[in-house]
Amino acid sequence: MGARIWNPRMRIRVLRAMRLHYTDVFVLPLPEGHRFPMEKYRLLREAVRIHLPDATLVIPDGATDEELLSVHAPGYLDRVIRGTLERAEVRRIGFPWSPGLVERSRRSVGATLAATEVGLDEGVSVNLAGGTHHAFRDRGEGFCVFNDVAVAIETWRGRGRLRRAAVLDLDVHQGNGTAAIFREDPETFTASVHGAANFPFRKERSDLDIALPDGTPDGPYLEAVREAAMQVRDRGRPDVVYYLAGADAFAGDRLGRLGVSKAGLAERDRIVVEALDGIPLVVVMGGGYAEDVHDTVEIHLHSIITAATGVGRPPRPRSPSSLGRRGSPPHGPAHGSPGG
Repeated sequence: MGARIWNPRMRIRVLRAMRLHYTDVFVLPLPEGHRFPMEKYRLLREAVRIHLPDATLVIPDGATDEELLSVHAPGYLDRVIRGTLERAEVRRIGFPWSPGLVERSRRSVGATLAATEVGLDEGVSVNLAGGTHHAFRDRGEGFCVFNDVAVAIETWRGRGRLRRAAVLDLDVHQGNGTAAIFREDPETFTASVHGAANFPFRKERSDLDIALPDGTPDGPYLEAVREAAMQVRDRGRPDVVYYLAGADAFAGDRLGRLGVSKAGLAERDRIVVEALDGIPLVVVMGGGYAEDVHDTVEIHLHSIITAATGVGRPPRPRSPSSLGRRGSPPHGPAHGSPGG
C-alpha cells in the first residue's frame, strides 16, 4: 500500500448533517478473477462509518423506468431489463447479465438521484458509487450500464429543480457517454480531465477536454484540474455540479497510466471544493483499480471527507418534503448503521 495521506485513526467531525447514499448491499455477481474491484464499495462504506461518525448513510430507491427513460432509449432499457442484450452489447459493458446487474444498476442511478435532491437542498451530498459515465443513450460500455449523472440531471430538470448543470469528470477515462448525451445541450456543461492514450480510444467531444499524456505527475495534473474547475464555474454557471472523483489517476492504478500521487489527488479534491464553493455539489466515485484495493478506498474516502468538511460551504435548510423521499429511512449516524 502507498503512503497514507491522513492518519487512519482520525475521526472527522462533519461540519453539516451530511447524507451519503450506498448500494453495495445489492450484489452484482461476477465470475472469479474479474478485474472490477466490486469490494471497494463495501470497504468504502465501512471506512466512512469509522472516519465520518456524524454522517448518515442511506440506501436509495432504485431508479424507475420513467427516470431511466429520461435519458436511455426504450429498446436498450427493455433489453437490459429482460436480459436480451446481444452478446456484443454484454461484452462492451464488461459485466455478465443477471437480475442482480439490473437491480444494482437501478440502485446506483437511484443513489445519484437521491444525492442530487439532497445536494440541492443542503449544498452537498455523495453517492458512494456512481460515475457510470461510459453509458450512452442506447448502449453501455466500460463497466457502465446506465448513466447515473445524466439521468439525475434530466430527471431533476424535468421536475423543475434545476436548469443549468455541470459535470466535472476527473476520472482518468474520458466520460464519453456523458459527453455524447449532452453534446447538443447548451445548459449542461461537460468537462473532462483524462488520459489522452487511455480508454475510450475513440473520444467524444465534451465542452472542455483536457487530455494528459501517460505518466503526467502532480504539477501538470493539478494545473489541468484548476483550469477545468474554473471553467465549470465560470462558463457552466451551474445550479449544481456533479464531481466524478475518480481514484484512477493514481500512479499505482492498474488502468490509470498517469503518475499522480495520493497527495496530489488530495490537493485535487481541495481545489475542486474551493473553486465550486457556494454551488450545490454532488460527488460520485467513478473508477479506481489500484493493485491494493485499500489504496483506491483511501483516495475515495479523502474525496468524501473533503466534500463533507467543506471550504466555507454552509449547510442549506433541509426542506420537510425532502426527508426520506428517495430511499429507506436514514441509517445514521454512520457508526450506528447496520452491516450489509
